[in-house]
Amino acid sequence: MKISCLPPSSLPCFTRAPQLMPIRSRLSFLTENNAKYSRELEAAIDVVQRACRLCVEVQRQIFSKDRGILEKGDRTPVTVADFGVQALISLELSRLFPYIPLVAEEDSSQLLLDLENSDQNGVSSSLVEAVMNAVSNSSSLQAESLNHDKILKAIDRGGQEMTFKAKPATYWVLDPIDGTRGFVRGGKALYVVGLALVVEGRPILGVMGCPNWDAETVCIEKNLAQENTNKYGIDDLIIPGIIMAACHGCGTWIRTISNDTRNVALDGSPNVWVRCSVDKCNLLQEARFCIADRATWELLPLSKTLEAASISKGRGKPTIVPTCCGSLCKYLMVATGRASIFLLQVPEESSVKLWDHAVGMICVFEAGGEVTDWDGSKLALAIDGVERRSIVPRGGGILVTNGTLHNELLHMI
Repeated sequence: MKISCLPPSSLPCFTRAPQLMPIRSRLSFLTENNAKYSRELEAAIDVVQRACRLCVEVQRQIFSKDRGILEKGDRTPVTVADFGVQALISLELSRLFPYIPLVAEEDSSQLLLDLENSDQNGVSSSLVEAVMNAVSNSSSLQAESLNHDKILKAIDRGGQEMTFKAKPATYWVLDPIDGTRGFVRGGKALYVVGLALVVEGRPILGVMGCPNWDAETVCIEKNLAQENTNKYGIDDLIIPGIIMAACHGCGTWIRTISNDTRNVALDGSPNVWVRCSVDKCNLLQEARFCIADRATWELLPLSKTLEAASISKGRGKPTIVPTCCGSLCKYLMVATGRASIFLLQVPEESSVKLWDHAVGMICVFEAGGEVTDWDGSKLALAIDGVERRSIVPRGGGILVTNGTLHNELLHMI
């Protein structure tokens, strides 16, 4: 990704070759009107960075450096990392914001079962122990203050037992690892840690961390063909990665993941926030599309219409950007201008998980894009009432675009 310094009066634009505006001071992109969220945003950025470093460390331990393959065992790496990230973020946020609840993907039932089996079989270590070790290396809390009970309670703080009153509330939404296939494959297959703060029914800020995002290239095609192998080896896995942060009315910004709690990049240079935006593509036949991992382009409702329009302009079939894995990396692609459109088909009356979309929604919107269901309605985050864990998009799916192409696509749908 190339960085260009623009004069203060210039507006950054993101086209095929992104132009980005560097901002060196800490969270200086927050305006005075949103200053009340600066503490929450700063905490979210810090804890997502910690979570990304936890993920990288777990991968460092579970991949064989010599053979470059995933080691098999009773504790799959994604389990340790998923629970570790959720416990870590829950502990940190509950310490700083004890009255803001958390909605997250995991609960402790699997850990409790593993702990019970370990005790019955006389096994000295358990999955909970592995999670606790991972958290203690990344948490700001003293390692000796952590125990099994605290880890389990931290995970369940975001679990399914959390309920809300009918009125929209303020709460965190966490996806500990979105893109588990990418995490398991290792190498440069993408995965994302996503955290959003929802206020009165809408995401007000969000932070996404992608530990293996390469600023120059994203080698996805090769990783999709790798199955469970890490072709690149663990040394190639340690690349800067990015943190993306967005706050309502303040834009979407990215920087590399810092190597510790200081505001410096991995190479020791000052870390710089740069503003990003969606691409400026205004012709569907030139747009780049993301689709769900297991979706088939030919089966999407718009595929034949879009292909016909593209071929009539002499451009061949539409460009599909291969992305691995999960939904949040697609939002990341649109927010950074690497893709113009993310099409997600959802069966009528079916639901999708809130944590797969909440943080992506605010990041794309603040980057200049738009997110609706296929009926053109804003996604209702409190549709399931007391649990706040599901979204039910109308019209057959979710549409994420650069904004310019949004209405045209809705008319076609």
